[in-house]
Amino acid sequence: MRRTIATATLALMMFGALPGPAPAQQQSRPALSDMTEAEREALRTEIRAYLLEYPEVIVEAINILEARRKVDSQQAEAALIAANSEQLYNNPNSWVSGNPDGDVTLVEFADYRCGFCKKAHPEVKELLKRDPNIRLVVKEFPILGPDSVVAARMAQAALDLDPANFEALNDALMRFEGQLNEAIAYQIADRVGYDIAALKERAASAEIEARIGDNYALARAMGLKGTPSFIVGNQIIRGYVPLDRMLAAVAEARAATN
Repeated sequence: MRRTIATATLALMMFGALPGPAPAQQQSRPALSDMTEAEREALRTEIRAYLLEYPEVIVEAINILEARRKVDSQQAEAALIAANSEQLYNNPNSWVSGNPDGDVTLVEFADYRCGFCKKAHPEVKELLKRDPNIRLVVKEFPILGPDSVVAARMAQAALDLDPANFEALNDALMRFEGQLNEAIAYQIADRVGYDIAALKERAASAEIEARIGDNYALARAMGLKGTPSFIVGNQIIRGYVPLDRMLAAVAEARAATN
């Protein structure tokens, strides 16, 4: 055990995974640069021979390195979420579904023309059905071209004009299987029951444009580049994940607050 730990530490230092020794330690042993060329060559030969004899130590060292990187990544994501929590959770311009008083909030960044958003849509609905204590916050994040922007602006305008009818519109847009464009988006809104003239006027406003811009800025701050993206607890989930993974993430977030 002592040999494995010592060699894992040596391998980690070789890969640059560990910080250098403390100043007091540095004073108590010679630096590699102080060795003669013959001493350095002897050390390299010894290290190589040892790792060839016990190659499993390299795997152990890499596992330690990956575990540390995972922890660092999780801590960085938690800091990002905390720094942007007000915009993520409490922006009044975002649609809130599920249980408004739920003990876990799930934030989704979505694009109505995104195939993986459409794939995730029924699973998010099932998630809310299975767990009635989830608060869902949806952010318009149109990244797939001008038609995506048009649909997002229309949806944001619809949320202003008739919030009670927005869930039906959101569902219809996500369930549409063809190539969504401006004409089709407004046809869907018409079928759902929106006043199209009022909707177009509101969607064209500078205020709606600014709101979409705010979502872009928030996504950049969070390091999000694709859809769907989810925030739950201290986790950032980039891309589609199946229902069981979402349930697990919600359970982890809930456990962390209890």
